[in-house]
Amino acid sequence: MPAPRKTALKGEQFEQNITKRGRASQGKKKDKYPVGPWVLGLFLFVVVGSAVLQIIASAQRGGFF
Repeated sequence: MPAPRKTALKGEQFEQNITKRGRASQGKKKDKYPVGPWVLGLFLFVVVGSAVLQIIASAQRGGFF
């Protein structure tokens, strides 16, 4: 007795999908940054601001050179 039509269609879909297994999509994950723009901006503000303040304090003490 032949397999019902629905079972045959599912089998065909399975056979077509077998070559695609285990492959992750490369689309959207590469475009995203690991941190948000606000966190990156805050980090840059703190790092650059502390460097500028350290340079100013060092210049006022006379220990620049």
